[in-house]
Amino acid sequence: MRLAEPLRERWIVQAPMAGGGSTPELVAAVSGAGGLGSLAAGYLSARALAERIDSVRALGTTVFGVNVFVPSETPADPGVLAAYRDDLGAEAGRHGGVVGEPVGDDDAWADKIDLLVARPVPVVSFTFGCPSAEVLDRLRAAGSATVVTVTSVPEARLAVARGADGVCVQGSEAGGHRAVFDPAGDGGRPLFELLPEVVAEVDVPVIAAGGLMHGRDAARAMEAGAAAVQLGTAFLRCPESGVNPVHKAALADPAFTETALTRAFTGRPARGLVNRFTREHTGAPTAYPEIHHMTKPLRAAAARAGDPGGMALWAGVGYRAATDAPAAEVVARVRKEAGARR
Repeated sequence: MRLAEPLRERWIVQAPMAGGGSTPELVAAVSGAGGLGSLAAGYLSARALAERIDSVRALGTTVFGVNVFVPSETPADPGVLAAYRDDLGAEAGRHGGVVGEPVGDDDAWADKIDLLVARPVPVVSFTFGCPSAEVLDRLRAAGSATVVTVTSVPEARLAVARGADGVCVQGSEAGGHRAVFDPAGDGGRPLFELLPEVVAEVDVPVIAAGGLMHGRDAARAMEAGAAAVQLGTAFLRCPESGVNPVHKAALADPAFTETALTRAFTGRPARGLVNRFTREHTGAPTAYPEIHHMTKPLRAAAARAGDPGGMALWAGVGYRAATDAPAAEVVARVRKEAGARR
């Protein structure tokens, strides 16, 4: 399936949100409303991913996507990890959590690709890098359209050269992880600076992402040449979202006044609400996925304690516009607001 086909009508894409946000119910609700729902394969085993795919299909959804993390090829320095473990000591004692082991895994990459080839879905997207041409070819032969998330023109060129059917251009305003191929990379560029450059450079459909919350944002992106828009933060507070209730509450809490990029939780740049953890660990090193595994038990302990100060509160710059309306209403609102401008 070529990418232009599902995007022709389903031009509102729900961003894949790893860690529990992208539930089968959210994916089904967005796709059922005429958008393109997306499952996040990140942090799941291949078996768990297969179960979620089955759940989406059991809800009657046939057109949806799955997003996969491309594994890092840069192992972290043990000395850097030991130093960061010391920095995390105070947080470990706060809620009874412990610092996790700095595991350098590949997030079950090969098993997930084999699963998606054997049991294809309409769209497979990638974050944190560009798969080999061989992997993209295998998925295309199985019937899937492929998308690579990019944060620069050179990344977009590489994705197209390897055979991606489309690219998702992620601006620096986006919530959650930056998709930058190099984990040591910075926050990148604002969407509306980067988008027209990528559109002019590639001959595949372009999905725009980063800080898009309203129909007027979507219309502007499509006027700049995007074939579709991807929204994540707009769906975080929806009842179908699997985001922790403490996280959802923080998005509407006036005590949280800004977002920032941080490596504190995972060792990769990611945008979230500024809280105690991000302020206390501004010097976190580049070390993904090792730091993700180190802080995972600490984040879980904070969540159990109802403490948003110790949680990764991923959010884009437009988080104040997120509502607790059902996902179908969010899709309908964006469509209506975009109106004739699309």
